[in-house]
Amino acid sequence: MASLICVAATSLNQWAMDFDSNLKRIIGSVEKAKRDGARYRFGPELEICGYGCADHYFEEDTILHSWEALAKIIADRSLDDIVIDTGMPVLHKSCLYNCRIVILNGKILGIAPKKNLANDGGNYREMRYFVSWKSLEVDELRLPSCISNVHGQKTCPIGMMVFQTAETVFGVETCEDMWTLKNPHIDLFLQGAELIFNSSASHFSLQKYWDRRLLTSSASLRFGGLYGFCNTHGCDGDRLYFEGETFFVLNGEIVERSELFSLKDVQCLTCAIDLNDIRASRRTVMSSMNGASLHQTHTTIKIVDLSHFSLKPSSQNPKLSLPIVLQDLIPEEEISHAPAKWLWDYLRRSSLAGFFLPLSGGIDSASVACLVAFMCHHLVKEISDGNEQVLSDVRKVVGEDNYAPVDRRDLASRLLYTCYMATENSSDFTRNSASSLAQGVGSTHRNIVIDLAVNAVVSIFQTATGFVPKFKAHEGSNSENLALQNIQARLRMVFAYLFAQLSVYVKTGKEGSLLVLGSGNVDEALRGYLTKYDCSSADINPIGGISKTDLRKFILYTSDQLDIPILKEIYKAPPTAELEPLNTDGAIQQTDEDDMGMTYDELSIYGRLRKSNKCGPYSMYLKLVHVWTHLSPLEVARKVKYFFRMYSINRHKQTVLTPSVHMENYSPDDNRFDLRQFLYNVNWPWQFRAIDRHASETKEK
Repeated sequence: MASLICVAATSLNQWAMDFDSNLKRIIGSVEKAKRDGARYRFGPELEICGYGCADHYFEEDTILHSWEALAKIIADRSLDDIVIDTGMPVLHKSCLYNCRIVILNGKILGIAPKKNLANDGGNYREMRYFVSWKSLEVDELRLPSCISNVHGQKTCPIGMMVFQTAETVFGVETCEDMWTLKNPHIDLFLQGAELIFNSSASHFSLQKYWDRRLLTSSASLRFGGLYGFCNTHGCDGDRLYFEGETFFVLNGEIVERSELFSLKDVQCLTCAIDLNDIRASRRTVMSSMNGASLHQTHTTIKIVDLSHFSLKPSSQNPKLSLPIVLQDLIPEEEISHAPAKWLWDYLRRSSLAGFFLPLSGGIDSASVACLVAFMCHHLVKEISDGNEQVLSDVRKVVGEDNYAPVDRRDLASRLLYTCYMATENSSDFTRNSASSLAQGVGSTHRNIVIDLAVNAVVSIFQTATGFVPKFKAHEGSNSENLALQNIQARLRMVFAYLFAQLSVYVKTGKEGSLLVLGSGNVDEALRGYLTKYDCSSADINPIGGISKTDLRKFILYTSDQLDIPILKEIYKAPPTAELEPLNTDGAIQQTDEDDMGMTYDELSIYGRLRKSNKCGPYSMYLKLVHVWTHLSPLEVARKVKYFFRMYSINRHKQTVLTPSVHMENYSPDDNRFDLRQFLYNVNWPWQFRAIDRHASETKEK
């Protein structure tokens, strides 16, 4: 088939600022692409330095080391005979650009800066570091000495360009370029490009894949062509997780897709197509052809001549890529992968020995334990499939050179330590549930009683003040009741860190600390329903970006998938902090939703309207008064005002939330995602007056 070509997209588990390992993975992916017969290889956005370098982009070192790593790629002649498309920051005329570097046989053919920067006010702030490419001219970049010293190349073009090979034309764009109203690929297609390659660092959130596929399929279908989308995967050092979805779309249909949530450090996805399929499709879309005929070649697009080079596959009989039907995951399945594998990347790169989790017997801490169980399940499966890198990492973490896990429980017994920290307010149900769950997960578990420590703290306070605080159930005030609850919660954090420091040493006699896992969900963080510096304070929190509603579904999913029956009993029990005295018959009288004054379902609605829909108090009320038609306007007003009052009173807690993997787009995480003040007028006088006025007028009507 004379018009057959073969290209490759590589998804890599890069780590910001780890130039050695990043370079090793890049070179490994190029070698893999060559073995698979590809003549063009592209990788994730900013793959040389890693996407999440953040303020390290301000440092000259980051730019220098990126060029030095690129020099090693250029100097390696075993990487010849394939176009290498990689990414790094490039400084040009005092402006830093997020760039694609296109290389062939040791020569930089051109540098394509990103035209549209991701700056959504949430997870991305590229405009803090980079300048978008707006020039109407293709400029000449003077290359640093570490590059020119390799093969003598002094300069290369920088700007918007297409590349003409022996049989086709291709162009490149970067991540956000695909999401904008006027995409660069429009001009590239009209300039004759039949292939577009997009390098991306597109973070994971629940069900996000629909957006990517819609955009890429639309671009490929409208113009007729091959659109390749390449994404990074894993945790590159921050709160984001990248599931690594990488795929090729031909004339609107997906023909190849990589494994999602992979534990392989390097994935190489090859695609072999017949160019005649593109040309036949284009001839049926006459509106696009008319547009192309009117499109004038101008200086914004440089044509790089590669007519001596062919993209024909180097292997003899490549498999032709045909349309495929995708089996997509439901949210519970996504949760079983993303935060679980984020935990693994964090653990294996932290040089620590495992995790410590305060296990309460409730849904939240149970969900965290289940995520570690899934992590172990995925690791064991990957090892059984022959992944030597995962086996090596597991042995390094557990400190046993010849260890090979038998099953997920066997691995969890080495990686997860759990502890139920009882007080006189704890119930038999949660104690037994925690023990049964620990057995089902396989963790090394303890039950301890912390009443001695609680009583000691109260005694110190009594000695200092002469006052004995009492619970509300014992005729104490609200202030006393809250103070006595917080003592228990904060002491559990103290014990968590003590046990995390010494549990490995006690069990094995070896040095090694554990990462303390938090277990607060996104809804409770939004409401501020947590004690500052209690068990919500930890090293990392895998469920901090997940709603209670999704966690409940995940619990049931885990019960079936991992055969842990106690999870169904935990699911049925009402969520409770168990910080107030039990009834005389030992039954729980405190529940989370009663304490919060709102349901978890309501919290999810408030959260999405506040963050995703950008609603203040008044606009949230106006929306909900038309949604909650079973309530009067005055009742809707009361609920909205109560939420905003509680949110603003507790906003300061969100500035110290434990770092968590980003999952929900209404996360209140103040450190990266949700930047708002933490000192409010909690009465919101102007806003609440507007609500009251509208509610009163509606009632009168």
